[in-house]
Amino acid sequence: MAERSFVNDALSHWMKETGPESDVVLSSRVRIARNVRGIPFPLMAASEHSISVMEQLLGVAENGRLNGLGALEMIRLSELSELEKQVLVEKHLISPSLANESRNGAFILTRNEDVSIMINEEDHLRIQCLCPGFQIHQAWEWASKIDDVFEEQVDYAFDEKYGYLTSCPTNVGTGIRASVMMHLPALVLTGQINRILSAVQQVGLAVRGLYGEGSEATGNLFQVSNQITLGQSEQEIIENLHQVARQIIGHEKAARAKLLAESRPRIEDRVRRSYGILSHAAIMDSKESSQRLSDIRLGVHLGLLPDVKGETLNELLVSTQPGFLQQKFGEALEPEQRDMTRAQLIRSRLASGT
Repeated sequence: MAERSFVNDALSHWMKETGPESDVVLSSRVRIARNVRGIPFPLMAASEHSISVMEQLLGVAENGRLNGLGALEMIRLSELSELEKQVLVEKHLISPSLANESRNGAFILTRNEDVSIMINEEDHLRIQCLCPGFQIHQAWEWASKIDDVFEEQVDYAFDEKYGYLTSCPTNVGTGIRASVMMHLPALVLTGQINRILSAVQQVGLAVRGLYGEGSEATGNLFQVSNQITLGQSEQEIIENLHQVARQIIGHEKAARAKLLAESRPRIEDRVRRSYGILSHAAIMDSKESSQRLSDIRLGVHLGLLPDVKGETLNELLVSTQPGFLQQKFGEALEPEQRDMTRAQLIRSRLASGT
C-alpha cells in the first residue's frame, strides 16, 4: 500500500464496488469487541498495560497469522497527525473514540480498507469488516474468521454466564455490533421516515447518523444497527438485522416509485436544482452539500440524471468532509475557506465525473 494512501484517497477500494441493493444500502458493517483477560479495560489501564496489549495484538499480524487478508498496514496512532486521524474517522476506518481518547492506540488495515482492526480503543480489540451494499452476512463471516485467528493467540476476557466481557455493558455477550448504512430520501420526502424508524426501534434496533452514536442523520443517511448483544446468538443478531433492513429497503423503493409516479415533475425539479446549485455554487457548507448530494443520488437511481456516476457521489460524500478537505489542500482552513474549497471541489468533480 502506498504510504498514507488511506488519508490521501477519499474512496476506499471497497467503496468503488457495487454491492447488492447499493441504490439504498451504501455499506454493511460488523464490529466485534474483545478484551484480554486479566488486563484492565483501556480507559482504566496503566500505560504499561496498554503497551503490552498493543504489542501482543500487533504481534498476531506481524507473525503472519492474518496472511489470508492480504497486504496489511500496521499504524500506531502516535505516528499520525490530528488531521490524519480526523480523515480516518471520516472514512469510517477508525472510531472517534480511538482518534480522540486512545492511549497507546493502533490499528491494522487491509489494502482494500475493508478490514480495520482497532487496538486500545474503548476495548482492547475491535475487529471491523465493511462490505459494499447489502452484505451483512458476508461482513459477519469475515469478522468471525478474523476473530477466530485472534482467539487462537489471545486469552479473551470471557464469562460462562455473560459471554465476552466489554468496557461498555451494552456490548457484553456476543460483543457484536452489526449495521447497515442506508440512504432513505424517499421515506423522508414522503413523511414516512418517523413511523419506519419508530417500528425499527421497537424490535431492538438502533438508528443513528453517518458517524454512529450521537451523530445527526445528515444527507438522509441512516445507520441501522443491533442494540442487543446479550441473550441472542451471533446468527440471531445478524439475521434480525438482515430481515428488518430488507423490509426498510422495500419501503424505500416503494416510496421512490410513488414519488416518480405521482410527483415526477416536482422530484425532477428538486434533483436538477440541487445539481445546478452544486455545479455552480461558490460557497457550500457541509450540511447543505450533504442534502443536495442526497438529492442527486436519488435522481441517479430514479434515472433522472443518467450521466452522473454513483462513484463520484460516494467520493464526494467523504472528500467534502472538513478533515479530508484540509488534508487534501495541505493546510488548516477557516470555516469560510472550507466552504469555498468544498464548493470548488464539488464543481470540479461534477464537471469531470459525469
